Amino acid sequence: MAEARQINAEKLTASERTRSCAAVRRKPRFLVIGAGQRGTAYASAVAREALPAIITAIADPIRSKRLSFGKKYLWKDGAPREDQEFDSWQHFLEYEKSRREAEAKGEEVYAGVDGIILCTQDQTHKGILQAFGPLNLHVLCEKPIATTLQDCQDIYLSLGGARSPERVFSTGHVLRYSPHNMLLRKLLLEDRAIGELISIEHTEPVGWFHFSHSYVRGNWRKESLAAPSLLCKSCHDIDFILWLLCYKMDFGEPAHMPSLVSSVGNLSLFTKRRKPAAAGNATNCFSCSHEPSCNWSAKKMYVEKLYDKGHRDFPVRVVVPDIEEITAKAGNEYGREVLTQILSSDYDASTPRATIESKQWYGRCVWESDNDVLDDQIVTLTWDDDSRSVSSQEFPDRGPKSAVFHMVAFTEAQCERRGKISGTHGEIQYDSKEIRVYKFDKFLQPEAAEIFTPPKAAGGHGGGDGGLMNGFSKAVEAVINGELSVEQAQAKYVGCTLKEAFMSHAMVFAAEEARLGRKIVDWQIWWAKLEERLLSR
Repeated sequence: MAEARQINAEKLTASERTRSCAAVRRKPRFLVIGAGQRGTAYASAVAREALPAIITAIADPIRSKRLSFGKKYLWKDGAPREDQEFDSWQHFLEYEKSRREAEAKGEEVYAGVDGIILCTQDQTHKGILQAFGPLNLHVLCEKPIATTLQDCQDIYLSLGGARSPERVFSTGHVLRYSPHNMLLRKLLLEDRAIGELISIEHTEPVGWFHFSHSYVRGNWRKESLAAPSLLCKSCHDIDFILWLLCYKMDFGEPAHMPSLVSSVGNLSLFTKRRKPAAAGNATNCFSCSHEPSCNWSAKKMYVEKLYDKGHRDFPVRVVVPDIEEITAKAGNEYGREVLTQILSSDYDASTPRATIESKQWYGRCVWESDNDVLDDQIVTLTWDDDSRSVSSQEFPDRGPKSAVFHMVAFTEAQCERRGKISGTHGEIQYDSKEIRVYKFDKFLQPEAAEIFTPPKAAGGHGGGDGGLMNGFSKAVEAVINGELSVEQAQAKYVGCTLKEAFMSHAMVFAAEEARLGRKIVDWQIWWAKLEERLLSR
């Protein structure tokens, strides 16, 4: 153990490090790009669950977030080393190129990183991944991979496309990795608890406050700044449905993809037309006479319900990133003043559009924001009978089936998925806590239904954040220690190929094309054309 610490904490020449590493099983070292909620979620999973990984560096432009992250997961009570703290990913890139040059000359240097955990704003992913491409690092990229189909295609091809992978790749499809959902998939596909699958109804209740924070006032409020809410919020729900109904390579079965895709949706409430008359011309909660009786009051939500009750983490920390540092140095009253001042900031018709779009306006009236993403959307997927079309072999669940996904903002529950799956022998109902299996042979015996309660896991998405980070870490660990090829490690530990991750994103874009065109998309034709374009590049 002491020798392992030396390898990671001291400057060594390449030959010295090679000799030292030969005597120990090496843990992969990761740079986290983005010290926000998602970057913190993955780093905290490493620390909390003692995963086989080392968070070795942080890159983030906001000093307070960077230092807070570093004190928790990197240098603790000490001072950051030159290889641990960077004010931008570009700064790290310069450092790493210089480090590799020095190492090649035989100079003593700190150990490099094996991979990156990319948790910046969605629209930045393509540029960062392409810039890091020549370093040939393993990648965990937060979902969505990118905000346009073209950018997703470019990333897919730059990472190797359908060729044998040269590096482990994972994306933030965390729903695959929670104990709840892993048990659900086992019941469906291994235990055949309800026979052949016929249909699934899956709902993501975004949560009324979460939606107003992130998709009306926050970073993901506008398609031109981010992407459709279906992509930003629910691409991992679409992947979850495909994981249950399509992707079965772990069972030795080719994917059974949908035949038809359709979608409808609306921006139902958060428009100026729906603004209460009592709110008048007010554009900010702190200057609105309707505020005391408004459910969406930023003053009530951020200040009175959260800050005044001692809450300093998400979402208060999103509004004021250095809120903990401010209150530690100047006290709670001053922190409240700072929070109120930021929430009170506003814009009017004279404010340049670039200024409006360059930041978030968490105190803005929800009916006066510049948001345009949907707050309610349904996606329908339909499968044809394909039971006899796979090399004359018969596989279960390749008959006709359907899936309906509903993303809805106006719910008490926040991101606690629920759903119902119908099969030839029974029905499964699930939420984020338990799974209920009812079999038809228990006619008129509802009490005979089996209830499964998966172990409660720490961390976000019901333990999915930790599960994803664990799988990625183990895959990279197996590769760097020469135990498995990249392809083998990807299959064993990540359980999702680059192509599957890309196809799940592509399905979202197909659904959006269907919604905008008010049509039904033939997936097989749509995907064949996309593959043809990819192969021609």
